[in-house]
Amino acid sequence: MKLARVIGNVVATKKDPSFTGHKLLIVQPIDENGNDVSQSFLSMDTVCAGPGDVVLVQQEGNTARQLLGTKDDPFHSVIVGIVDKVYSAKED
Repeated sequence: MKLARVIGNVVATKKDPSFTGHKLLIVQPIDENGNDVSQSFLSMDTVCAGPGDVVLVQQEGNTARQLLGTKDDPFHSVIVGIVDKVYSAKED
């Protein structure tokens, strides 16, 4: 699971039928301090997230298929939660 920030929406008038009715968002992986850590990617939204939200993203195809109840759809990344606060304990 990854911590990420939603940075945009994806709108497509022509798409594979498996994407109909699903919201795609662009997410930017971040660390516990909110700093960008790698390249952004697309993720299927299941929790009504929006731009600026910090989210939990599961980036694995089998999990996506289980959450969405499909076995053949091409989803490999799913937003599974909206984060309210991140607490981090620093070790001495």
